[in-house]
Amino acid sequence: MVDVVTNNKAESRYEIHVDGELAGCLEYRDVAGVLALVHTEVDEAYAGQGLGAQLVKYALDDVVARDVKISPLCPFVAKYIDKHPEYRVTIR
Repeated sequence: MVDVVTNNKAESRYEIHVDGELAGCLEYRDVAGVLALVHTEVDEAYAGQGLGAQLVKYALDDVVARDVKISPLCPFVAKYIDKHPEYRVTIR
């Protein structure tokens, strides 16, 4: 069960926690007002549970809500956007 997905601004990453444990993260960098989504990683103990997709969806929903543009450098994020074209508006 997923406890929470958050934006850990101090660490420049979105995090997903399962049962209180950090299960994965999506690292980002702010480059001149564009959020470069650099790397998505899910601990192998949680692999195959769709946590990466939940993490990316949360991050993309967050940037849409804040009207921030992104650069999807992470291949996982780019593939997610290909499958969910409604997020293409976020790409700079």
